[in-house]
Amino acid sequence: MANKVRVHGKAQNATALGIVNAYLVMYPLATLDDLKKAFPDSINPDSGVKLIFRTKEEIQAKIDEGDEWYQKGNAYYTKENEWLHLEDGTEAAVVRMWTKPSFERMVTQAGVYDIEIASFERTVRGEKGEFRLEYLNGYVPPVPGKKGLPKWIWGALAALTALVALGAFLLGGSGKKTETVEVEKVVTVHDTVYMQKLEEIETNFNAAKFEQGKFDLNEDAKFVLHDLAQLLEKNPEVKLKIEGHTSAEGDAATNKTLSENRAKATVDFLISQGVAKERLEFEGCGSEKLKNTADPMAEENRRTEFIVIK
Repeated sequence: MANKVRVHGKAQNATALGIVNAYLVMYPLATLDDLKKAFPDSINPDSGVKLIFRTKEEIQAKIDEGDEWYQKGNAYYTKENEWLHLEDGTEAAVVRMWTKPSFERMVTQAGVYDIEIASFERTVRGEKGEFRLEYLNGYVPPVPGKKGLPKWIWGALAALTALVALGAFLLGGSGKKTETVEVEKVVTVHDTVYMQKLEEIETNFNAAKFEQGKFDLNEDAKFVLHDLAQLLEKNPEVKLKIEGHTSAEGDAATNKTLSENRAKATVDFLISQGVAKERLEFEGCGSEKLKNTADPMAEENRRTEFIVIK
């Protein structure tokens, strides 16, 4: 399907705001829960405030608590023309802070809803946060009806009803009993968002190196595992296997024990952060599964891998 809406933005944070507004144009009856499902917090874990959306009441509570970040308007888009006004009366704001990886995940997710992102523009004088929306291929946004569903949904349902009736006639004639067909739009969040974040955490964890011959977690490693624990909390159906690996330096038996202890230390820390032990497995592989077989002593062979098993 061709993209229906193109977002033009001045910068990635303004464009992220534009993406959300484009979604609301296309789905004008969306609730805050719908927004959170369409653009889950796992897309933008690096913002510092963690949540992509906050209600006006939640932000006001932060201001009342004396949080300067919120008082200065640095955390969320909270100018008068930047609020999201949802059909049920809820007012919400979009987070301002987007790293390049988080923004790229947002762009990928936007594509699920036929939203295209234009190249950044130097000067954009849009009505909201310096972005503008362009409707493509003759697309006309739906207009909410006074009594609930947008007019375009009623039209689609009418067309669907006609197609179902025609299908029933062609398959068996009007004298045969037909089945009722229920059609529902299922919003699916791509697994790639979760996997990209997991790969990023794995890379950062391996960058926080263990001391030679030891399996104690340093503070950098613990910091990264905090993110992994949060990722697992947001995806309760996921189970993870932690594999420890070493290079071929030293005694094979010692390497296997060391890698097992490092994997176990990782699992133990995740459990201490609230991850259920039933969701975690660990294995020490020593130097049995070299990543760089051409150079068994290479540094990249000394690693920890996070493997999704469910």
